Amino acid sequence: MLTGKSIILGVTGSIAAYKAASLAHMLKKQGCDVNVIMTRNATEIIAPLTFERLTGNKCIVETFDKNIQYEVKHISLAKKADLAIIAPATANIIGKLANGIADDMLSTTLMACKCPVYISPAMNTAMYENPILQNNIEKLKGFGFHFIEPAEGLLACGDSGKGKMPEPGDIAEYIYRELAYDKDLKGKKITVTAGATVEAIDPVRYITNHSTGKMGCAIARAAMLRGADVTLIAANMTASPPPFVRIINVKSAEDMYSAVISEYKNSHIVIMSAAIADYTPKTTAENKIKKSDMDMSIQLKRTADILKYMGDNKDGQYLCGFSMETESLVENSVKKLKSKNADMIVANNLKVEGAGFGTDTNVVTVITKNRTLELPVMSKEKVAHKIFDIILDKE
Repeated sequence: MLTGKSIILGVTGSIAAYKAASLAHMLKKQGCDVNVIMTRNATEIIAPLTFERLTGNKCIVETFDKNIQYEVKHISLAKKADLAIIAPATANIIGKLANGIADDMLSTTLMACKCPVYISPAMNTAMYENPILQNNIEKLKGFGFHFIEPAEGLLACGDSGKGKMPEPGDIAEYIYRELAYDKDLKGKKITVTAGATVEAIDPVRYITNHSTGKMGCAIARAAMLRGADVTLIAANMTASPPPFVRIINVKSAEDMYSAVISEYKNSHIVIMSAAIADYTPKTTAENKIKKSDMDMSIQLKRTADILKYMGDNKDGQYLCGFSMETESLVENSVKKLKSKNADMIVANNLKVEGAGFGTDTNVVTVITKNRTLELPVMSKEKVAHKIFDIILDKE
């Protein structure tokens, strides 16, 4: 995901410095060239050798390290960096940067950086809430620095509050969003549905399906990574929604219908990957049966056809629906494309190995008005990016 990218990872003297090792490892696994610069205080918490083993690069602490080949190192690192991040960042380094102080290798390198700079503060709650620190943070934001909000919880000092460094995986998402893909969807508003709607039969029972929301979440994440403004309308899911997207939680097909209709008019692209429970229980009045008979005979009615409504009321939106078939996949999906007035149908054959609900992979056939493209088995993340490549006419 980050192959060919160069990142400076600054590590300062917060007790959370040990977490930076996991972050360095994650970035390296994504193909990134990671150069770690530590403050002297940070070396009291974690050894530079740890980062050297994880990154394959010399970990730099001293500005005038005689073991580094001759070059102006802080300038050369700053020039080649695609992104710099300080994680964890103490109040000291934030104060230095905010006031133009460059008295060690980390601060001098960051002063020379023209790439995006991210800062993840980690300190005691009282220090974090100190108005001097907050003023320094606002000053740096005004200079274009990006800040990652600290987490709340039990701190190393025994206090509880805001000031913890977020988990390395959460911090890595900021880097992925910045560097992983070209921002070819920037300026686009995209609405994605995911998960399985749930229809209550009575206070105990309900009708639903096996959708986990993995495919929809992969689509939402792909759109976010490519710069889009994403809204994820999430029904019942076991998958974790991606960061940096707006989430609307819904339960029933009627809830989904209302949410989608309110969003799609302001969207450029709508992708309906949620598995809608097509039927809801009729009321006893509609059934004309006694309430006591509901346990014996549950009558059902169709819910509103969301995809068709949007297709009939399109106003420049690109509309993509999903089709899950067990036979005549292409034929049935082409019919759906035409009858719903959609621009794309992504068809799943539930009988193919590697496809279906709950898997990390998928096997789909993408059908538009001009072409039918059968994709091999691949991760749902790759399927998501293929969908956008086709929408953008890159495939």
